[in-house]
Amino acid sequence: MPWSPLHPSAGKMPTVAVMSTFPPTHCGLATFASALANGLSAVGAREVGIVDVSEGDIHNRPPSVVAHLEKGSVRSRLEAVRVINRYDFLLLQHEFGIFGGDDGSEILELLEDVHVPIVVTLHTVPLNASRGQRKVLEQLAKQAHLLVAMTKVARDRFVALYEVDPSKVVVIPHGATLLPVSSAPPVEPFTFLTWGLLGPGKGVEWMIDAMAMVPELKSRIRYVVAGQTHPKILANDGDGYRDMLKRRSRLLGVDEIIEFDDTYRSLDSLLELINSVSCVVLPYDSVDQITSGVLVDALSARRPVIATSFPHAEELLAGDAGIVVPHRDPVSLAAALRSVVTEERRLESMFDATADIARQHRWSAVASKYLEYGSQLVNSGSAVSS
Repeated sequence: MPWSPLHPSAGKMPTVAVMSTFPPTHCGLATFASALANGLSAVGAREVGIVDVSEGDIHNRPPSVVAHLEKGSVRSRLEAVRVINRYDFLLLQHEFGIFGGDDGSEILELLEDVHVPIVVTLHTVPLNASRGQRKVLEQLAKQAHLLVAMTKVARDRFVALYEVDPSKVVVIPHGATLLPVSSAPPVEPFTFLTWGLLGPGKGVEWMIDAMAMVPELKSRIRYVVAGQTHPKILANDGDGYRDMLKRRSRLLGVDEIIEFDDTYRSLDSLLELINSVSCVVLPYDSVDQITSGVLVDALSARRPVIATSFPHAEELLAGDAGIVVPHRDPVSLAAALRSVVTEERRLESMFDATADIARQHRWSAVASKYLEYGSQLVNSGSAVSS
């Protein structure tokens, strides 16, 4: 039977265990889980408990963290299961790297002992999965009662490429925090922004090249690259990527109009930064990115976007909210920059087109859908056979 969410009044609101990395860990998954947990509480969940799978210091965690799962620890796995089974359903955020075992296979052992309905959010659906990744995803699909893709392209890919029951896979978009009052982008100076954890693959070098290809606009534009270096990259390779970008901008003569900001920002500070710029640029190298929280946040903040043609960008920017360009193509990027700076009507139409996207991705709407699907599972009596 195809899934359809229930209205909240259809039954008693459930309690939810959310398994994920979680703040103070600095990563997109932790940020997502924190916002979703807050959204679930705001729309009526009776209780939301976090099963934290973050590595590092486990003592500096907020009170909402009710259990901690350590890689390779049978004891912590059993304790996590005992806690999970006290809730009405489990909402699992899945990324291969956060769980122990080959390709994160330890999560499958944990789920064998979970006796409440399991909802899995798929943050990664590889186009060319390894044998181990495929095995983990397909077994996860069997154990879960519901699987959530955050884009239509992610759902279509999962159903087409993996052995999975299509009726169990639904689409709930990535959430975003909306600004209380959205205003049109400032135009002087015309500021482009790329933000997020920095490392190879971010594609910032192509944007730097593009900035050098529009010398006639040099006095009118600036580019802000905001975000810390990814912790794992910093630990293994240092700040080599950031240093290369700075050298490149100096060699091309655009260092005076490019700012590198490695400040860690709170949500309020990040929203303030986004609101101060004219356009967000996502020049990513990946052709396989099915979800991008940065893309959703940018559009929800009512900012036009220029992005390379990764799947999520192609889906969300199919209207007038942005411009999609080929990967590793500074010439096309430069043409897009020139267009948004010099064509005022185009910028205005891009801004107008973000309104519907923003409404669809607000966290309250997203959390309501998760809670409604969870309620349907609980009310139908779904559970893993013991």
